[in-house]
Amino acid sequence: MNQHPVHRGPCGPEIPPSESDVSAWRAVVRVLRSTGISTLDSLSSVLFPADCRVCGLPLAGFTLLPVCSSCWNDLPSQTGPLCACCGEAVDSVPDSETGLAGDTLCRPCRVAPPDFARAVAHGVYQGKLRTLLHLLKYDGMEPLAKRLGALLAEQVVAIPELPTDLLAVPVPLYRKKRRSRGFNQSELLARGLLAALRRRRPELQIQLAHALLVRERATESQAGLNPHERRVNVRGAFAVPRPDTVKGRNVLLIDDIYTTGATARACSQALRREGAASVLVATVARAQMEHAQHSEDLQWREPGAQELPMEQDFVLWEEGRYRAPGSGHRAHQAKQLPESGAD
Repeated sequence: MNQHPVHRGPCGPEIPPSESDVSAWRAVVRVLRSTGISTLDSLSSVLFPADCRVCGLPLAGFTLLPVCSSCWNDLPSQTGPLCACCGEAVDSVPDSETGLAGDTLCRPCRVAPPDFARAVAHGVYQGKLRTLLHLLKYDGMEPLAKRLGALLAEQVVAIPELPTDLLAVPVPLYRKKRRSRGFNQSELLARGLLAALRRRRPELQIQLAHALLVRERATESQAGLNPHERRVNVRGAFAVPRPDTVKGRNVLLIDDIYTTGATARACSQALRREGAASVLVATVARAQMEHAQHSEDLQWREPGAQELPMEQDFVLWEEGRYRAPGSGHRAHQAKQLPESGAD
């Protein structure tokens, strides 16, 4: 029986491949299989040359993301003493109330305790990490979110007494901005985070709830606003359309960057108001004031201008305090405010 039947087409019969042609292709396949990925890398670097979008050096091999392995491996996590609540860099001195350095709180968390229990981040918002987040957020390089989410997973699993039953809630965009951008970077990061957590901690019962929290009104871009303006900008902007979905649940709030904490505070307040048992915050990057000279997102003040102290903004958060229905929980009470200019 003829192993290579002749197929007729519109222009006449097609000639079947000869045995020599088949042997040649088999030889090519054997070579590719024997050399593996290195052959593909070599061919792609010649046929499709590209540079790393972070450092600018030529990519050595084939990749779906134009970021070299050297840059991926140069994303250090935060070091040094951090606020036990929000993650702000603090002096390594014992807290005046607890006497324990590990429980040190920054001034904003002492003066106006947030509605979230803890905020963690992978690294400082600078250098290569900052560039990667810009590529994701502004250049639409969505596949970056999977790798960045995996980095964030390392910080989440290290949270002491991490609840095993969590709702993963990305910080929402206003619907018009969501349509314009085509994606929500926080939701993409949440999906990457969950995929990594399920590999690392399969016992966790974690569920993505991307529609649980909504942004009810358009807000001005936080970039370029000072901390007071940021708090005013997002105050009352978030809501939970179906309170029954969050009542009594532990929430993991996910975003790309934690700058002043205005967004995290506003979201957490909305979640706790509707009965969430607890809120944890996880962001890929954390803007630190000690690195402010390297980040335009922290250069808000005009030369010579004095920043409004957060304690003068305290009422913005205290006006929304509540007693969670049926839980007996009452949010943090206001502490006596220090004199202006006091530490």
